[in-house]
Amino acid sequence: MQLKDALAGAVARLTANNVPSPRMNAELLLMFTLSCDRAHFFAHPERELTSDEESRYEHALAERSRGIPAQYITGHQEFWGMDLIVTPAVLIPRPETEHVIETVLNCVGRTCPEREPKGPTPAGSLYIADVGTGSGCIALALAKELPGAEIYATDNSPAALEVARANAARHQLESRIQFREADLLSGLPDNSFDFVVSNPPYVGESEEDQVQLEVRKFEPRNAVFAGPAGTEVIARLIPQAHAALKPGGSLIMEISGTIADEVATLLNSWQSVAIKPDLQSIPRVISAQKTS
Repeated sequence: MQLKDALAGAVARLTANNVPSPRMNAELLLMFTLSCDRAHFFAHPERELTSDEESRYEHALAERSRGIPAQYITGHQEFWGMDLIVTPAVLIPRPETEHVIETVLNCVGRTCPEREPKGPTPAGSLYIADVGTGSGCIALALAKELPGAEIYATDNSPAALEVARANAARHQLESRIQFREADLLSGLPDNSFDFVVSNPPYVGESEEDQVQLEVRKFEPRNAVFAGPAGTEVIARLIPQAHAALKPGGSLIMEISGTIADEVATLLNSWQSVAIKPDLQSIPRVISAQKTS
């Protein structure tokens, strides 16, 4: 089968199975199968696929057609310019979470005017805790942007920590991040951190029907759903973060629009509470500063 025919057939198949963005998915899975870039499709449309390539492409399409996210099929997802390993043990990193990184960098620039937001930091000048690290995407992005920061990344899933450690090693950042199996900030010292950051579970079980089927079915449930209301994990994290932060330190969390007001209320004893929207104007990141 020629490459152009394989691609056309894949688009039609994914469309018939109601897979979102069928052409993008067809191209992504073909690039994965052939270990090539998109330009290869246009340069060699009449290239014949080998029987092995046809078989592997067929398998990938079958998996995607039944709802498995493309990232779990390929084992990769880009985040903050880094290629990360992902498995069904971790939540797939999403562009919206990059707003957490931006908020931290802006805070660094605001609270330390002599330092550029994305510039180098002296070793040991910043202490950051990433709670519920999953794939390690937030911790790795901050380690990349803040070379002097000391980062602790926690998760209660040993399988997730294994993925995070692999990603740290892949990007040669394993010496910069201490990974710990823990429930939220359990075991970390009080009054020690400049930032506590997190993309916690924040979807309420009452909202389950509004969540994409492939997210409900294939991504780790305890990384998506927090409990009936959606604020259960955040409500536990806020007092732990207050204890862990230095005076004037900041808590920065990803949230959803449905819980933004309730989370702001939970932070009513903090100062400088601010909510940042994402590119679709949905409340996405909340930040607050521990009182001095």
